[in-house]
Amino acid sequence: MSDTLLFHKTYHHPTSKDWVVFVHGAGGSSSIWFKQIKAYKQHFNLLLLDLRGHGRSNNMFQDMIKNPYTFKTVTADIVHVLNHLKIQSAHFVGISLGTIIIRSLAELAPERVKTMVLGGAVTRLNTRSQVLISAGNMCKHFIPYMWLYKLFAYVVMPQKTQKESRLMFVNDAKKLCQKEFKRWFKLATDVNPLMKCFKEKELPIPTLYLMGGNDYMFIKPVKEMVDKHEHSYLTEFENCGHVCNVERPDEFNQHSIEFIQRHTMAA
Repeated sequence: MSDTLLFHKTYHHPTSKDWVVFVHGAGGSSSIWFKQIKAYKQHFNLLLLDLRGHGRSNNMFQDMIKNPYTFKTVTADIVHVLNHLKIQSAHFVGISLGTIIIRSLAELAPERVKTMVLGGAVTRLNTRSQVLISAGNMCKHFIPYMWLYKLFAYVVMPQKTQKESRLMFVNDAKKLCQKEFKRWFKLATDVNPLMKCFKEKELPIPTLYLMGGNDYMFIKPVKEMVDKHEHSYLTEFENCGHVCNVERPDEFNQHSIEFIQRHTMAA
């Protein structure tokens, strides 16, 4: 493991011992959490980080530039930051592809994860998204990646109410270089086999799924997952799309903070 650390930012609470770690999705950055910070920092210590190739971590990991990314290596980056900051365990809040990274971390090091809040969770790619990703994989060497990314952003977040979320992700994605995009894009092809394993094996970690009712690509498989898993709960926001922490920040903050507090007290 390289000594290079992901870009990260911390907010310290005067009395709380609990940490909340925020994990953004592919093409995003820690700026996606700007509507959460004020509410969360009243209760917890916060750690926000930019995943490799994203945000202010975009010039890092030059020594790994030739290696393909796996969910395991991307997850190990986060563990490296936790170790550096001497955070033994934390509550994790993720959005979109970030939810898979959190679930992967819980698989690799369950003792580090107290609770999981998974917003706009990706638990399975449906046929439409699989076709899109296959087509994207075939075209990624000769089509500008921003065309692909804008298409994906529009397919995942088509409604007018999702315009803000779409623009945020597209603007952040512009900071990715073509090589980075290809490496992250390749990760998407690993989603279904990984999530099949996660669905079959539940971890005893309290998990809250926060989903928009209009998140048509991802909400059905989440409902199936929650039905099978004893420690999982679902809160659905009506008239809301994929990036529910941006579209419905007040409800997102209220439900997730209460969930974390409830399980902190129970512990």
